[in-house]
Amino acid sequence: MDKKVLIRIALILAIVGIAGFSLYPPGEKINYGLDLRGGIHLVLQVETEDAVKAELDDSAQRLKSAAADESLILGEITVDKDRRRFQIGVPESVDRSELGDVASTYLPDFNVTRGADSWTFTFEPNAEKYHIDRAVRQAQQTITNRIDQFGVAEPVIQRQGLDSNRILVQLPGVDDPERVKNLIGNTAFLELKEVVAGPVADRQTLLSSVGGLVPHDEEVVTGDQTSEIDSQVIGTFYYRVKKASIITGRELRTARRSQDEYGQPIVNFSLLPGSVNKFADYTESHIGTAMAIVLDGKVMSAPVIRSRIPGDGMIEGNFSIDEAEDLALVLRAGALPAKITYLEERTVGPSLGRDSVVRGVRAAVSGLVLVMIFMLIYYRKSGLNANVALVLNIIILMGAMAYFSATLTLPGIAGVILTIGMAVDANVLIFERIREELRVGKTVRSAIDTGFSRAFGTILDANLTTLVAALFLFQFGTGPVKGFAVTLSIGILASMFTAVFVSRTLYMLALAGRDRMQTLSI
Repeated sequence: MDKKVLIRIALILAIVGIAGFSLYPPGEKINYGLDLRGGIHLVLQVETEDAVKAELDDSAQRLKSAAADESLILGEITVDKDRRRFQIGVPESVDRSELGDVASTYLPDFNVTRGADSWTFTFEPNAEKYHIDRAVRQAQQTITNRIDQFGVAEPVIQRQGLDSNRILVQLPGVDDPERVKNLIGNTAFLELKEVVAGPVADRQTLLSSVGGLVPHDEEVVTGDQTSEIDSQVIGTFYYRVKKASIITGRELRTARRSQDEYGQPIVNFSLLPGSVNKFADYTESHIGTAMAIVLDGKVMSAPVIRSRIPGDGMIEGNFSIDEAEDLALVLRAGALPAKITYLEERTVGPSLGRDSVVRGVRAAVSGLVLVMIFMLIYYRKSGLNANVALVLNIIILMGAMAYFSATLTLPGIAGVILTIGMAVDANVLIFERIREELRVGKTVRSAIDTGFSRAFGTILDANLTTLVAALFLFQFGTGPVKGFAVTLSIGILASMFTAVFVSRTLYMLALAGRDRMQTLSI
């Protein structure tokens, strides 16, 4: 047998073997989508008002700090989120011209109204829209990071509409929806703040030393009061802390679950290189004072600084193992920019999925059998060639999906069925071209060579244009549409290989040692 034919056969067997190995056993290697496997469907809304307020607060503090660096000491800050503005006191001693330069440098997105003893900074309309859009995109990315680390196969996380503040989340195969909901909705904004006073069990007692009013550069936060016997929550502690954070969650390098000396779950964290020195310098200069570890506005612990801390810390809070693991996960993935509200929740049962799989498989098998019967009747023994290529096409398609961990959805099954038709279409083009060459009196070998060479351009053009359409579907489509695009794309590539390369090899194998073959069953 010709060495060239042997090489082609070896290549075909290698590809089919890899596909079969990747696919086996199919029940374990194929990932099913939400419509086939079951899971949860959520529609979330990002509370963009929180993001606007956070941006106003941050801008005000940034202005005050930048002004202080220029020896311009500003007064009290008042934030009005409903009117998208904040007001800051400007004493008579402050140079207005110099402050204007600082404001234009650090707050270019605000319109400034200058008063006698205070300035008002109002969001420009375009800047407000930008910050709202950024908050939604950041929330989408943060949710994606959290779900990816949680280990859900092929989740769908996308924005509903270009300017919407809603996010669609579909999680196939999730068996603990409440844990995932808590994981998604946990804002997980970490702050380390200087404790001015506390803990005390009464708010009035906490504020008695400052006339009952919270100083403008401080805030009151709460934490759980726990029993020393069984660590159960028995009340609430109140703390006065500085508004300005020593460190925030944005400066974390990593976070991981660990345990303390008593075996209780805690979360250890490490800081980014740029924040290590800042944290170390602060702790060195504040030995003997308390530092509150505040998570989402609640004090988890308030340890007293005993020595210089070089850049690592821990969070205690009577966590369970799952709670500590989830907290470490969301800290690694980043904090949400605003609170999340659940607008819609649906649980898709697996019974519907099983029925869909059974019906989809029946449709695919029925279509495959009918096509194979037609090819045998219409093209005789050459139809057997096409049928072998068709079966190999399905094996390669499913094996590739298993290898790349692609998810099979109900539209994806439709893509498999469409692939069957497209694979046969390529063989039909080749066979009809071979028939034409035989009719004009060419030999069998010449007719086969000419048929494949002349049909190849048409097959390539048809499959390439379909592949481009499938790629656009994958890029811009939703989850089920992406499932269809994935199976269609892989199927197109597989059909090109089987219809052209495999089918040609089978003809070469049939002609081997028969140079003067007079007829072809086609």
